[in-house]
Amino acid sequence: MSDQKPSTTPVPDGHTAYYTTRQMAPSEKGFVGFETVWKPLQKEAEYKTPKKP
Repeated sequence: MSDQKPSTTPVPDGHTAYYTTRQMAPSEKGFVGFETVWKPLQKEAEYKTPKKP
């Protein structure tokens, strides 16, 4: 009975306004981690040189 590893049920992706979390594959010790993917918080505008007077 101790030979069997407990099966892990997959967890659905978690979505928020700022990031997404995904379940990673289990390691050789059986640890299951989560990956966090952040969404960009601000946009970068293209720089334009000002007009000369």
